[in-house]
Amino acid sequence: MAKIKPMALIESMSKKVCMHSDVYFRTNKQTGTTYTGKLCNPSDAEPSAAQIAAKARFAKVVAAVRTVLSDPTEKAKLKAEFKAQTKIGSLFGYAMHKLNSNYDSNGDLIGG
Repeated sequence: MAKIKPMALIESMSKKVCMHSDVYFRTNKQTGTTYTGKLCNPSDAEPSAAQIAAKARFAKVVAAVRTVLSDPTEKAKLKAEFKAQTKIGSLFGYAMHKLNSNYDSNGDLIGG
């Protein structure tokens, strides 16, 4: 695979260049590597019931993570755990990993 050094404008981009574009840019913040991708043949079918349920569950977990991270004591506790591990690269991702197992398939809190 060829390695490129993107111009300064592209280094700071993420997501789409404009709403009509189908080329996405992403820069890995830890390594500085820039990736591009193209969305080919996107689905135009209506989402299934399982996809809608998964999206709703994900939204509930994200809301819970944001609530936990807004509390300074909980955030400090999670930050200490996050720094002790090396598998997950962001605090938000680590919080998602920790809290995801607390929710069932419907997005309801388990045990409370």
